[in-house]
Amino acid sequence: MVRVLVVGAGLSGAVIARGLAEAGIASVVQEARAHVAGNCHTRRDDETGVMVHVYGPHIFHTDDDEVWAYVNRFARLRPYVNRVKAVVGGAVYALPINLHTINQFFGRCFRPEEARAFIAAQAEPGEGEAASFEAQALRMVGRPLYEAFLKGYTVKQWGIAPEALPAAILKRLPLRFSYNDNYFFHRHQGMPEEGYTAMVARMLDHPLIEVRLCAPFRAGEAGDWRHVFYSGPLDGFFGHDLGRLGYRTLDFERFTDRGDHQGCAVMNYPDASIPWTRVTEHMHFAPWESHERTVCYREYSRACGPGDTPFYPIRLVADQALLRAYVARAREVRGVTFVGRLGTYRYLDMDVTIREALDAARAFLRVGGEMPSFVVDPI
Repeated sequence: MVRVLVVGAGLSGAVIARGLAEAGIASVVQEARAHVAGNCHTRRDDETGVMVHVYGPHIFHTDDDEVWAYVNRFARLRPYVNRVKAVVGGAVYALPINLHTINQFFGRCFRPEEARAFIAAQAEPGEGEAASFEAQALRMVGRPLYEAFLKGYTVKQWGIAPEALPAAILKRLPLRFSYNDNYFFHRHQGMPEEGYTAMVARMLDHPLIEVRLCAPFRAGEAGDWRHVFYSGPLDGFFGHDLGRLGYRTLDFERFTDRGDHQGCAVMNYPDASIPWTRVTEHMHFAPWESHERTVCYREYSRACGPGDTPFYPIRLVADQALLRAYVARAREVRGVTFVGRLGTYRYLDMDVTIREALDAARAFLRVGGEMPSFVVDPI
């Protein structure tokens, strides 16, 4: 029997362990927390009965047909469209920035092509690739929309001046010249009816998978196994001995109310004068349910300390240099595959996490367990 350890019971670990189990290979899934599902962990709120996304909202969206079919094996995904609102200067707008946002903000009644020409005239010119988030935003939407919707939110979210952030962060955000306020553009979008934790628990429910909770992994244990799939922090595997990679973490301020508090699942607060980035109202993530009381969370972003839960890799120049050093170290470690958002130090949506985990398990099976250190180059 091939002895395989999977570190982390989030999506990466659960998908890999399931893929190995269905091929007849047993594994132990070792998880430091007291629950499975990682940062997409969900649970019922004791006071309100609302299904809460404990580490912030997760909406499943993908164009990958195989990944969509895969998650539907383990959960019933109900249709869900993420429609985000934003409070700016005392008014409520639709996000992402779309034709309604543009017309409302500028007090106009543009048709799509008129709005496109108007925003093009607002945009600030530039040559070559934009060097920063701010430069990309000014080219994309112009200064008025940038300062209203993007600048303050970005400073609060990342704790860094937008001119110091990479342009790639903004490229994930759409700009639409229609009234489509669906935050995502993927063909498949949904929410697991019983929550993500139930879905991941079903993935792990196999006689060849042993789950150990409250069991932190130590790098010295890797040699006890034929192979290790490691989804913990890349720098943590080496005891942070070269330094810590930069992350942002989140603090959540919980409050309850009767009925419907804000009328939507996510309300952003881009104004720099408001200390929180957004308010999430979790009953709206399950619109098929009915509750007399609601539970909401104000989110505050800050630098991630040693004892915090890492959420967003920052990937600034210093982080990139440190990342390359850790990648070089990791490639010298035999019998360990680094996977997932933390293991490869990248921001990954859930569908990409699952796709890479499926591919990692299949690669392992193809080569009979003789795996290279990395399945995906993280740089």
